[in-house]
Amino acid sequence: MSPDNYYKIAITGPESTGKSALAKELANHYNASFVPEFAREYIATLERDYTYEDILFIAKKQIENEQIKTKSITGNFLFCDTELLVTRIWSLHKYSTCHPWIDKQIHKNHYHLFLLCNIDLSWQFDEQREHPHLRGYFFNWYKSELERYGFPYRVVSGAGKKRTENAINIINSVFKINK
Repeated sequence: MSPDNYYKIAITGPESTGKSALAKELANHYNASFVPEFAREYIATLERDYTYEDILFIAKKQIENEQIKTKSITGNFLFCDTELLVTRIWSLHKYSTCHPWIDKQIHKNHYHLFLLCNIDLSWQFDEQREHPHLRGYFFNWYKSELERYGFPYRVVSGAGKKRTENAINIINSVFKINK
């Protein structure tokens, strides 16, 4: 068990790689807590295009939501549907810069494991998704960032239940769980 009595796992990766579904399925499997992606609900309520300042607001709210959830953890895990590398890469790609607050928080906001979702799922249209043709590019960028920061990560592949099973096998192996 971690010093805080739970492990915090981030689900990360490019658009349309099943992050939200995987985070929910893992939380259900482990009877654990889950933090949804704040950006999705926030952008859905905007009546304008999002801005550079919105990305900083989204990053702050995502961390705030994680902190709130840590006060009522159930189970041995906290699964986070997205994290600050997502906002960093999103900001750098869209605006060629990233707010220093996000960069500082990336170092402060500790995860025990990152699950990097592979691009082996078919693209699913969504009004908030912008780059169906750049999935390989973004996957490589995420992988590069995880390695640059020295964060512990594993790539999750497979479609549907197989993807979830593969993630469960990774988690059980990393955290030495016999199930």
